[in-house]
Amino acid sequence: MSHIAIILPVLNEEAQITACLTLMQPLREQNCELIVVDGGSGDRTVALAEPLADRVIPGPKGRAAQMNAGARQARGDILWFLHADSLPPSDAATLIRVALAPPERQWGRFDVRLSGRHPLLRVVETLMNVRSRLTGIATGDQGIFVRREAFERIGGYPTIALMEDIALSRLLKRQSGPVCLRQRLTTSSRRWERDGILRTILLMWRLRLAYFFGADPDQLARIYYRA
Repeated sequence: MSHIAIILPVLNEEAQITACLTLMQPLREQNCELIVVDGGSGDRTVALAEPLADRVIPGPKGRAAQMNAGARQARGDILWFLHADSLPPSDAATLIRVALAPPERQWGRFDVRLSGRHPLLRVVETLMNVRSRLTGIATGDQGIFVRREAFERIGGYPTIALMEDIALSRLLKRQSGPVCLRQRLTTSSRRWERDGILRTILLMWRLRLAYFFGADPDQLARIYYRA
């Protein structure tokens, strides 16, 4: 049975880290290790995470750098990158192992479901999943998983301030197309609901288009977090 390393980058997540890691405990019984990489939290995130993870390690600030740090510490031959506000299906480990069983398959992701009930969120999540399936580009919200050998072959996540998931997908597509699982990973819709669904859609498309045309990810990150 393939050993899976779940890598969770966090920063100031004390409000939800306990609930998140508690829900992941059954995965630790399915030959999965759970690695939390803290990017310099100023709250109780680390203290709350330590009893519920195999390892909690410090990492440089920045999601890409944190995930690379977690990958270096991982023992698994499959690396699975999750966000702290995402909830995978209960049989996710089995789904990943089956998805990557054929040797030509190198990486993949889940479909995503946004947690809120607003009808527009159903449209957003459907478009996210369809776009990803058509382009072969995955987002961090979709729970990217990858063979360790393929991840190391491309040098891991490009250490950029934003769009690291798109950059990783582009590199991995040279190894193989992604396995696009239709089972859904539920991710928080808090940003969409807090900032406005339409406003968030426009912001994300603006940033993605700018990145496509070569904009500096550091500049895009400043726009994203300021918004």
